[in-house]
Amino acid sequence: MREYSRPVKVEISQDARLPDTVFARATEEPTAVALRRQESGQWHDVTCKQFRDDVAATAKALIAAGVEHGDRVALMSRTRYEWTTIDYAIWSVGGVTVPIYDTSSADQTQWILSDSGSKAVFVETAEHAERVRSVRSSLTELRDVWVIEGGALDEFTEQGTEIEDSTLEERRTAGDVDELATLIYTSGTTGRPKGCELTHRNILFTIKNVNHGPMEAVFSQPDRSTILFLPLAHSFARIIQVGCIESQTVMGHFPTTGPELIDQFSVFKPTFLLAVPRVFEKVYNKAEQKAVSEGKGKIFHAAVEAAIAYSRALDSGHVPVTLRLKHAVFGKLVYSKLMDRMGGHARYAVSGGSALGERLGHFFRGVGLTIIEGYGLTETSAPTAANSPELNKIGTVGAPFPGVSIRIADDGEVLCKGDHIMRGYWNNPKATEEAFDEDGWYRTGDLGSLDEDGYLTITGRKKEIIVTAAGKNVAPAVIEDRIRSNPLVSQCMVVGDNRNFVSALITIDSEALEFWKQQNSKSGDTADLSEDPDLVAEVQKAIDHANEAVSKAESVRKFKILPTDFSEEEGQMTASLKLKRHVVAKQFSNEIEEIYAG
Repeated sequence: MREYSRPVKVEISQDARLPDTVFARATEEPTAVALRRQESGQWHDVTCKQFRDDVAATAKALIAAGVEHGDRVALMSRTRYEWTTIDYAIWSVGGVTVPIYDTSSADQTQWILSDSGSKAVFVETAEHAERVRSVRSSLTELRDVWVIEGGALDEFTEQGTEIEDSTLEERRTAGDVDELATLIYTSGTTGRPKGCELTHRNILFTIKNVNHGPMEAVFSQPDRSTILFLPLAHSFARIIQVGCIESQTVMGHFPTTGPELIDQFSVFKPTFLLAVPRVFEKVYNKAEQKAVSEGKGKIFHAAVEAAIAYSRALDSGHVPVTLRLKHAVFGKLVYSKLMDRMGGHARYAVSGGSALGERLGHFFRGVGLTIIEGYGLTETSAPTAANSPELNKIGTVGAPFPGVSIRIADDGEVLCKGDHIMRGYWNNPKATEEAFDEDGWYRTGDLGSLDEDGYLTITGRKKEIIVTAAGKNVAPAVIEDRIRSNPLVSQCMVVGDNRNFVSALITIDSEALEFWKQQNSKSGDTADLSEDPDLVAEVQKAIDHANEAVSKAESVRKFKILPTDFSEEEGQMTASLKLKRHVVAKQFSNEIEEIYAG
């Protein structure tokens, strides 16, 4: 058993509440810019006073609508300015925000609204409202459905104009730091989603100690800013939202991770980015494809190797003169253009949700964008460990942030303690009891190891361990992450439980396939090409690369390219893009049997 702790840096007072900073800044520096809001394609500054006024107007309307202290109010919307104002408004009246992904099905929506006992729900569109209405007969607690778009939110806030400022202030200051702030439902990869009870203390403790710990350089840059584009229903983006408010970082919102997002970077010019590894993979793949199509593939690949070598040399403490010169040349030819695509001002990025991979991490740092990987779960208010720009051990997820302890159990499970840990699971005392060991350590369900500096490396999920017929334990995450690093691969699921060898189901990235077809004079879609010898050979390269990281018994012997990608719509992925292994195994059981029958 190994354990590592960091002393707390910022203690949270008993009377602290999440909206305090919003109201304090409006009084102390009303004209300072708090956020930027996109309207008609243009970014406009939102001052501290304007933001506070928008939060207050929505909060007063909630009071007028009869929302009481402790009531749960759900919020279903894409990432947008109103998401943040509504979130802080709910907190300002002592309410509890219950996020719902805008992509959630009617059944998923019904479960969260019902289990949480939400009294009201904000929805972004009329289509969302219809989704709620389709299951409303089973929602005995739900009173109101309020729409954001089409001027409906303005009409709603008009209902609160008669509420006095003193009434709102009384409601805002009535609670304390240990009251419930939000119920965030887990992705539900193995069953019904569970509501994680996070308090004001959980969230404030996390962000204050992260901001004054591993992320201090990120959140203390002059003129700091970022665009949030990941779903705010996810705890990762949500904690960054609070982090921006608490650190006076200018924040913008963008509703999609589509191709148009990249164009916004050059306009907004963020100083840091928040993304999942797939976003960084796409940035790299796009740059590579563009270089190859322009006949500059050799230059690009040489620049990639130089960037990786430069980053690794930084870790060793010595960068050879020849490498410095080569790096400087590629800086003008390649790296500067890539950095310009990300706005030209970003020096840091925060990555989470899954493993980034050492090669990509070294590449981006060599280019000039330090990607800081962290680790955590919804139950830990998002982070529990993080790297820092000063000591960024690429390939690890960092050390516990101040005030957090991490322990590795005898079976390799990662355990943690700290004020960032949830209060429990809503309406589920059995699951809450099972989530903690006899000494009060939270069981993450992940497997990992700690090095001599307390830096954590995650090796897989405890419940996802595959046991082959020969009794070999295989952690699929290590292999899958490396296979997915290939531009052509979208998703991968390793199988082999009670089988004689390990195999894999592979899906193809549709954008990357289009480029590959152009380069290889091919036609057809994935279904047409799933057994094409050239495509199979390209995927085999990804398999060979992954097999280099594991023993022969753990290596992938066979694979099958599936005709379609995994998706949330088909039930194979969660809204936070986690794989539902049991669903995939059931839906593609025939394909799995074909692998082992051959």
